Amino acid sequence: MFLNTIKAADGARKKSRRVGRGIGCTMGKTCGRGHKGQKARSGGFHKVGFEGGQMPLQRRLPKIGFTSHKAKFSSEVRLGELNDLTADVIDLKVLIDANIVPVFTKVARIIKSGSLTKAVTVKGVKVTVGAKESIEAAGGKVEA
Repeated sequence: MFLNTIKAADGARKKSRRVGRGIGCTMGKTCGRGHKGQKARSGGFHKVGFEGGQMPLQRRLPKIGFTSHKAKFSSEVRLGELNDLTADVIDLKVLIDANIVPVFTKVARIIKSGSLTKAVTVKGVKVTVGAKESIEAAGGKVEA
């Protein structure tokens, strides 16, 4: 196969209809647009969703959903991810440096998912009740 031999499949490229070529062809004079009216004129089209002045569907239906702007700045950390960290004291900066939470995180919370095998001190990071029990059971502690 060569680039100069590539060709579209049969029927893939349909020829456009030649309009305005007289009464002998079906598309003469008005060119299939009928007589008068908005659609007969050049540039005579309305915006997408326009329903002739009736309240459009996208405005009749209720708005749904909610996107929290705070959610972007908060992250969750699984308990099992703390095993990979080399630091004994875990705070937000350590989590950001280890790429466990995104750089723009302002609030992190440790949740009980997985298990913790080493003793760590958690400082300045929110901790769920279950995660706190697991950290203390592993010999670590949680500081506010």
